[in-house]
Amino acid sequence: MRFNFHQPLALALLGAAGFAHAAGFTLTSPTIKPGATLTQAQVFNGFGCSGQNISPALIWSGAPAGTKSFAVTLYDPDAPTGSGWWHWVVIDLPADSTGLAEGAGTADGKALPAGARQGRTDFGAAGFGGACPPQGDKPHRYIFTVYALKTDKLDVPPDATAALIGSMLNANKLAKATFTAKYGR
Repeated sequence: MRFNFHQPLALALLGAAGFAHAAGFTLTSPTIKPGATLTQAQVFNGFGCSGQNISPALIWSGAPAGTKSFAVTLYDPDAPTGSGWWHWVVIDLPADSTGLAEGAGTADGKALPAGARQGRTDFGAAGFGGACPPQGDKPHRYIFTVYALKTDKLDVPPDATAALIGSMLNANKLAKATFTAKYGR
């Protein structure tokens, strides 16, 4: 199932801010505003957290010429691991994709566009893993990123780590767009 917005619908969902950034590669969400606090919908259900673990809707536009595929990541640089925490990795999204529907990050990947696949997160499995910072930490930053890539598929094994996928994303990126949300408990 592809999640493609027609321009008038996308502009209605994004408002004037979406129109102002139409000249560049942008990433937005009708679910989460940049700088906002994630809701219980985007919080992990496990590790002491009791959220709904639902991936947000994402919309991107303005990809550069030559884009052959997209990838989406969600990363927490504030996790107390020494290397951050990868919450979501989606690769091989077709070049005509313009977003992901809310809830597309289920472990089975059935709501992703045909051909797309999810990499292993730091929770140890594929699929969206919501926020779950240690209790008492200052709110963590959750960085949503979409990459426009110069290849239609990333050459990584099904069980590739997020670090390996990240290396391949950076080696093949034409552009990237991000926004950050936060969450603490």
